[in-house]
Amino acid sequence: MKARVHVMLKDGVLDPQGEAVKHALHGLGFDGVSGVRQGKVIELDLADGSSEADVAEMCEKLLANTVIESYRIELL
Repeated sequence: MKARVHVMLKDGVLDPQGEAVKHALHGLGFDGVSGVRQGKVIELDLADGSSEADVAEMCEKLLANTVIESYRIELL
């Protein structure tokens, strides 16, 4: 079984990497970009019998800083 976890900063948390990407895109002539939020994607190969609850526990304990980040689990 595989799972993909999408981790993003929560709304209202400053995203300096996203701002840097937006600035760089504007420098390349992409002026239509009004905002950028940058996150990460983590792909997990899981043993048979693993559940979405197991992945959620991994996110809560290690994969996401739940104070400032949210996550979404996608089972593949």
